[in-house]
Amino acid sequence: EDSERSYSPHETEEETNEIERQQSKTQDTTAQSRPRTHSLSGSTGSEDSEKNEVISTQQMSQIVSCEVRLRDQCKGTTCNRYECPAGCLDSKAKVIGSVHYEMQSSICKAAIHYGILDNEGGWVDVTRQGRKNYFIKSYRNGIQSIGKYQSANSFTISKVTVQAITCETTVEQLCPFQKPASHCPRVYCPHNCMQANPHYARVIGTRIYSDISSICRAAVHAGVVRNQGGYVDVMPVDKRKVYIASFQNGIFSESLQNPPGSKAFRVFAVV
Repeated sequence: EDSERSYSPHETEEETNEIERQQSKTQDTTAQSRPRTHSLSGSTGSEDSEKNEVISTQQMSQIVSCEVRLRDQCKGTTCNRYECPAGCLDSKAKVIGSVHYEMQSSICKAAIHYGILDNEGGWVDVTRQGRKNYFIKSYRNGIQSIGKYQSANSFTISKVTVQAITCETTVEQLCPFQKPASHCPRVYCPHNCMQANPHYARVIGTRIYSDISSICRAAVHAGVVRNQGGYVDVMPVDKRKVYIASFQNGIFSESLQNPPGSKAFRVFAVV
């Protein structure tokens, strides 16, 4: 169970937050990636054990109800992507502001008000914007928002885009880390990235990767996607002093110390 902990440097702790901690308590089996034990009877079993198979089903997007306000939610970097249900137009939840929304606003209704989602629901990205002096009311897309004339913390909302990438695509090319938060598109990895040339599609690190790494090969290494490809959520984070090598899922990752300049990222399953 400690397979992930044993080589993650202490700095990774700041990326976990309340929601992740709660999840790891309740869904210990999914939040921790762990090597699968295989019987070696069939040929596939012995191949898997030779690959040091690790599986992670930890997700980046939080599933929320129509009523959840941003201030109810967790703090930290994984609190940037939310999955909204259908039917939030009928919710009694409040929306405060226009374009910049006050933290007491329903995340999902603010997304409909802003025009990013319709009543079918879907995914949204949130960026915390700090204090604003006032919030303006408006009627948009079937929702009347409320005005507020005192300062409070605010957030903005953006659409989650989906982008197909190659086995060589890096986070540095796609969406490097910036403060307060950078949102990456949800990416679709092609199949057979394990076979990509490791010089052009490097994997540097374990669990937290240098952003000059291949996104898709890092995702296979981390166990969030298999070699046949699929969707991956990417979270850019600030750079690390050290990236640790390991052998997982048939891929050797590299170690790197005090890299100049480059930032880092984590990969998450899209279930």
